[in-house]
Amino acid sequence: MSSPSATLTVWAASWLAGRSAPDDVLDALRAWAQRQTVAAGDPVTGGHTGLPWAAEETADTSRGAGIMVLLKLIREAMAGPGAQLRLVLPVSGDVRGLPVGTEFAAAATEAGEGLYVGSPGADGTGLVPVWTDDDSLQWRVYATPIPRTVEPEMPLGEAEYTMRQAVRDAADALQQLQTTRVDDAGGPSPRDLIEDELAAYSQHQYPDSLPLRARRILDTADQVAAILTVAERAPASAPTSATAIAAQESLLRPLWNAIRSARLAAVHARP
Repeated sequence: MSSPSATLTVWAASWLAGRSAPDDVLDALRAWAQRQTVAAGDPVTGGHTGLPWAAEETADTSRGAGIMVLLKLIREAMAGPGAQLRLVLPVSGDVRGLPVGTEFAAAATEAGEGLYVGSPGADGTGLVPVWTDDDSLQWRVYATPIPRTVEPEMPLGEAEYTMRQAVRDAADALQQLQTTRVDDAGGPSPRDLIEDELAAYSQHQYPDSLPLRARRILDTADQVAAILTVAERAPASAPTSATAIAAQESLLRPLWNAIRSARLAAVHARP
């Protein structure tokens, strides 16, 4: 699984459908960080929920509520008609599906992830995970309007085909960026670096209720993401000019966009 928000989305959906226990959701989240707290993302939400405001947590994150509060918040937010859990993976320049000008939109864009809980077209709950240090994760809670309509999701068949093609395209990009050679200092090879990235993804399990095709798509998306991460970080690929930086961006951005679309389609797939 690629992010805490994706983990919470699929496991909470499984729990709400009666296919997983509450402890299964908490165990899946703890694979990201043993220490997790819950806090309001803004003072208005803090006043409505009784949660401590995140801005007041900077010096002492221990004041945040315990992780069990997340399940209570999700259960309450899912009580409305047509309520759903919806993952968002915004990036700068592409914030489709987010309510413009809201605290939730700003926080989700900064984090690159988040999720809605509630009924489309109504006021609901937004959740954004924030790393307060290397070992601690805090879930920020926002009262937010949920858009009535969202972009149509990529069909699973198309997502699976796109990810298979993306594996080849990512490997080609890695070669073009000259990260396929071992550096002179005798550091790890790109293959070893990719395996390390994949090992980090594989620590996070899927609920049994997630369709098999969706799992394949997520696994392949992780493989592509691992290759692209190495392509961006490997010393041999480091751009040395504005032109080189632009070339790297134009080469990799379409692949990152394809990964985001495929992950959204897979996470929202239902049995």
